[in-house]
Amino acid sequence: MNLRDSHNKPSKVGGFTVLFVTLFFFWVLLNGSLATDVLIIGAVVSFLIAFFFRDKLAWFSELRLTPKALLTTVAYILYYLKELVSSNLNVAAIVISPDLPVKPGIVKVRTKLKTAMGRMLLANSITLTPGTLTVDMDGEWLYIHWVSVDSPDIETATANIVGGFERYLEVMYG
Repeated sequence: MNLRDSHNKPSKVGGFTVLFVTLFFFWVLLNGSLATDVLIIGAVVSFLIAFFFRDKLAWFSELRLTPKALLTTVAYILYYLKELVSSNLNVAAIVISPDLPVKPGIVKVRTKLKTAMGRMLLANSITLTPGTLTVDMDGEWLYIHWVSVDSPDIETATANIVGGFERYLEVMYG
């Protein structure tokens, strides 16, 4: 590896630091306490996990730690909750309809997301939203089982299923 290549890759120390800070942050949030003993245990556990699993958990470092990305994270959660309620109502309407208007199928959609974490969150958000299920991921392509296929066209299906989530995830993960 030449010197130029090393500038394009995150440093191991930087990746370790981001992972440690992320783990410690979640420790504090989950414990809800700033007691000294809780903070010390959290720091030790976070350090050990970051040290031993830094290569396996490198996707944590893909989150952009900018004010815009953090605000977008809150907006993403609110958007997801809105989609969750809307999808539940749509699926409920299909189920209680006498003619059961379903057109199930698997559609192929494309994501613009480049990071593994961004793609994973996209796939999981789609799967956790009633009426859709991520069946497979292959690079930029996701294969989604859709309870009521509105359009088999890749561009239309991508806009309908992926577009809303992707708008936020691009800011958060790229």
